[in-house]
Amino acid sequence: QVQLVQSGGGLVQAGGSLRLSCAASGLKVSKYVMGWFRQSRGKEREFVAVIGWSGGTIFYSASAKGRFTGSRDNAKNTVFLQMNSLQPEATGLYYCAADRAYPYQCAASYAYWGQGTQVTVSS
Repeated sequence: QVQLVQSGGGLVQAGGSLRLSCAASGLKVSKYVMGWFRQSRGKEREFVAVIGWSGGTIFYSASAKGRFTGSRDNAKNTVFLQMNSLQPEATGLYYCAADRAYPYQCAASYAYWGQGTQVTVSS
């Protein structure tokens, strides 16, 4: 069975940093597109970043670019989202997701999802 187990969320002050982890079992992260999404209260789940398996290209939302960095550790079968210079607008429930489908920025493209982890940024 495919399982994506997330960790690393928490409460931070504005300007602080967090690193989210997504450990996969039942699939190889090196063979899947791995996406990161954020769902804020009362809003739709929105794209944050995606880590491709073919070509190694990483794409970010406009708000994430320059602040967040996605990466993968194939030996640990884990992907990460390093979040720096966090602002209150980044608050939300963060999900990792896996699939081979596109478009990568759409949540409906992903078949497998982590349980989500809360990130709260205080002012």
